[in-house]
Amino acid sequence: GSWEKRILKSLNSMCTELSIPLARKRPVGEQKELLNKWNEMGTDEPDLSLFRPVYAPKDFLEVLINLRNPNYENGDSLSFRTHLGLIQVPLKVKDIPELKECFVELGLNIGQLGIDDSTQVPPELFENEHVRIGQKVLAEQDSAAAQQYIRQGSPTALRAELWALILNISSQPEDVLYYEQLKTNVIQHDLLVDSLIYKDVKLTASNDDYYFVFEDYLYQVLLCFSRDTSVLSHFAFNSASPPKSYIRGKLGLEEYAVFYPPNGVIPFHGFSMYVAPLCFLYHEPSKLYQIFREMYVRFFFRLHSISSHPSGIVSLCLLFETLLQTYLPQLFYHLREIGAQPLRISFKWMVRAFSGYLATDQLLLLWDRILGYNSLEILAVLAAAVFAFRAVNLMEVTSLAAAEAVLADLSTLKVMPLLQIFLFATVT
Repeated sequence: GSWEKRILKSLNSMCTELSIPLARKRPVGEQKELLNKWNEMGTDEPDLSLFRPVYAPKDFLEVLINLRNPNYENGDSLSFRTHLGLIQVPLKVKDIPELKECFVELGLNIGQLGIDDSTQVPPELFENEHVRIGQKVLAEQDSAAAQQYIRQGSPTALRAELWALILNISSQPEDVLYYEQLKTNVIQHDLLVDSLIYKDVKLTASNDDYYFVFEDYLYQVLLCFSRDTSVLSHFAFNSASPPKSYIRGKLGLEEYAVFYPPNGVIPFHGFSMYVAPLCFLYHEPSKLYQIFREMYVRFFFRLHSISSHPSGIVSLCLLFETLLQTYLPQLFYHLREIGAQPLRISFKWMVRAFSGYLATDQLLLLWDRILGYNSLEILAVLAAAVFAFRAVNLMEVTSLAAAEAVLADLSTLKVMPLLQIFLFATVT
């Protein structure tokens, strides 16, 4: 709870410093202007130098490093004492044999999209057959079958429809209407959070070779998302409590507390990268919006909230550290000795689900598997696999900066071979 309070405090102090309210109704002239440029908001260049991201992944990592479980202080968890990573909360995470069992469809003898040189079956044979099965799955509109199917990867042409089927999104007229209502709310009310969203897109997606073309889509989706109170309901399944602020002049009176922003989610530095890859698949704003919202409440919220869920960021960090310490002990100790704790490097990849780090085709193959297995654990496995892949170079570095340099560019990596080698070809 104290982490959430800190974020809110940071927001409120920004309001005070810049003397702007958390929310205000836009004058009619401004509403018209915004409506007119709705599809080209990126052309605007407001001065955002005074706005700063409320927090960045590295601030959040510090919070996770300081988490402790009071029940374990008396030393009844000896096995965990040997854990030399940064995360000090003893949660149960899978080892490689358990991961193999869980990700059995990624095995070396099973056809995969994203692997070019499968020995058993010529890739084009597998692909043609896989596309045929995919079309059948779509024709039958069977969500569970789609989820099973996509574990071997989705053909590019079918991906948008398969994801929508797995996420149970069908674009009814009322969904379009709902999106239009959110848009109206954006046009009528100006939130401080809008400037944070704006700045985040400018700092991240606008500078990205793959995603800068989607800048306008990102504003539309994220501004509408911040107004969407239905997102609040997901907090019911999550220990995080959405931020509240008080109606002016009523500070501290609970009945005057309102959720702020209305969806309960304060965007952090890099948040817009959850949306950017989806713009490749969906070009109709209300559909793009629904897909993103569903991906967020099923998966992405777990990457920046504290919980003990197996797909939660704390478990992912621990899984990553445990895999490295267990299966690449020399590398792990070496990096630890030179002050380059591996998690300090991989944390940002996991928090962003690798968006902005991998080439887009590779990222979509990775997200196929997140949807297929309904789990984010594969992010930790991939992070460990990247370290394994660059282990020889990493063994030679002598500082955190040098280690970061070895891992600075992941854009040439191929996700599926890395995952397969790490899970199925590592000696356990």
